[in-house]
Amino acid sequence: MRAAICLVLLASPAAAWEFTATPVCTVLEDTASLSIRVTFDPSLPQPYAITLTRPEPWPESETFGLRFDGPAALTIGTARHRLSADGKTLTVTDTGFDNVLDGLAYNATATALAGETQVPFDLTGARPAVEAFRACNVVPSA
Repeated sequence: MRAAICLVLLASPAAAWEFTATPVCTVLEDTASLSIRVTFDPSLPQPYAITLTRPEPWPESETFGLRFDGPAALTIGTARHRLSADGKTLTVTDTGFDNVLDGLAYNATATALAGETQVPFDLTGARPAVEAFRACNVVPSA
């Protein structure tokens, strides 16, 4: 019986960080508790965005942060986040995301921090998707 269960688990698709270049450069990861999207759209004034969507609303909070735990641990934060109308999606935009990308690529786990709410997520397998994202978001010089 154990062998059959192992075969089923091995044949099942594992959750994995993904990269896509269309319609814009995107790194994505979907789990049961959190959907993470990092995008680069050069047509926008703040071309980088991270969007975190969860089944229940995020709390209203003055600041939002990401704590990265692992070999390149760091915590970053902002007061420039916004919530969707239903409160389930939190978005941060900026002109650069090096700290976010480094955090995703070089650590083991991350935790989204909003008020008293802490939502951890695994970064296993994120590095290849982040490297493809970095290569995609290079804007050619004029």
